[in-house]
Amino acid sequence: MTQSKHRSKSGFTLVELIVTTAVFTITMGGILSYLLSSSNFASYNEGKLLVNRDIRKFTSELSDYATYSNYFKIYDTFRDRNEMNDGQSGDFLVLGFIDTKDPSKTKTLIGFYRSATDSEEGPVQKFTLEFEPSSEEPLEKLLPSVSSAGSHTEVIELSRGLSDGKLFYNFFDRSITVQGEILHRGNNFKRATNTYNFTVSPRG
Repeated sequence: MTQSKHRSKSGFTLVELIVTTAVFTITMGGILSYLLSSSNFASYNEGKLLVNRDIRKFTSELSDYATYSNYFKIYDTFRDRNEMNDGQSGDFLVLGFIDTKDPSKTKTLIGFYRSATDSEEGPVQKFTLEFEPSSEEPLEKLLPSVSSAGSHTEVIELSRGLSDGKLFYNFFDRSITVQGEILHRGNNFKRATNTYNFTVSPRG
């Protein structure tokens, strides 16, 4: 009788503890994996929405400015201002607006540039310069200083050029073809990205 009572009060055996621990570990692992997967999926979807928003905004904004500009210039980069002619690509686009009362003078300059090298991704930034009174200085003297690179308004978080690694392509000195890829940081496993390609022409 005493021996039976002693057995009924005994605890879990070592095997039972090992099995219980293993089941608990597997269960928790599955839950954590599910939570991580759900978090990554939500981050990726949010990134896709932001990418699509940026594409719509950038396309609309650039189309409006370019359509009503009088001329454009494409340079290699914001820092390296070698002019890109027909059939060449660059990461720095300048749209010029002349004074209607005196076409020899510039009234407004709007610029877009990608802050990155050919092999890197980087933000696209924008500046607007208004001249009052209108200026007759050559374009190169009116542009922001090289040292101001990176200080302007960010319009796209990350972008990669697809035209020889550049963003803006000079099409017959008449149109600007934008060929790029927009990215958002998202999660570490799969970042949201989308490509875009459109052409705009200044009215001249």
